[in-house]
Amino acid sequence: MATTQYLEDFTQQVRRDILRMVHAVNSGHPGGSLGCAEFFTVLYQEVLKYSTDFSMNGKDEDLFFLSNGHISPVFYSVLARSGFFPIEELATFRKIDTRLQGHPTTHEGLPGVRIASGSLGQGMSVAIGAAEAKKLNSDDKIVYTLHGDGELQEGQIWESAMYASAKKIDNLISTIDVNGKQIDGATEDVLSVGSIKAKFEAFGWDVLEIKKGNNIRSVLTGLTEAKSRSGKGKPVCILLHTEMGNGVDFMMHTHAWHGKAPNDEQLAIALEQNPVTLNDY
Repeated sequence: MATTQYLEDFTQQVRRDILRMVHAVNSGHPGGSLGCAEFFTVLYQEVLKYSTDFSMNGKDEDLFFLSNGHISPVFYSVLARSGFFPIEELATFRKIDTRLQGHPTTHEGLPGVRIASGSLGQGMSVAIGAAEAKKLNSDDKIVYTLHGDGELQEGQIWESAMYASAKKIDNLISTIDVNGKQIDGATEDVLSVGSIKAKFEAFGWDVLEIKKGNNIRSVLTGLTEAKSRSGKGKPVCILLHTEMGNGVDFMMHTHAWHGKAPNDEQLAIALEQNPVTLNDY
């Protein structure tokens, strides 16, 4: 197991990657990416059982599906730094004919990416299919997903949630990034979904919360607890409470940086707040 300090350093380097990637092409989604940096770090460095010798079927491996695909910068950074592809390739983010498109795609064969995502609401459905396949193949590994809280405004999510519970898909752990913000403002103002916890419980899920979603120890404890609850007849839902833009003071506590890149001066300030810890690409 990695030390907490290593995981914190890894997370800080991931934040640098995110900032530099979106700045270089003046496009992308830094807010949610920064908010989920701790989650991705812990997931890929400590929790998931996987091989970087990538295969699409993922037999005898844990699988992860990113449903809110617009936060691809954090996904790409952690995949690269976990050994799926060269870190230097991060410099190709959102450029023509590269594997690192704004939303993850599969046609270029980027290791670590099993579905094209970003059309919100679809990831849980795909994950359920993968989880059922694992059961049919007597594969005891777990399928993980990540969704935005604004994504819960999509009806397909609730069809999936209903199906997962009814069919006892108990090798599925779905995390909701509860940051309370989406591109047009606060989720509560755009379209309130009420109590997410009460809804998933009403749909028959086992629900737990990570109150400090930007704290490495809390995320590790929560993901470990979620894994211990799998295989007991219910799908598991994690409510991960994060701050959009975490780690960059002027990006926090606002939805403004959901999909806006920093300019040169803003990048310099943001990088100063997140000094290099491992190595820049």
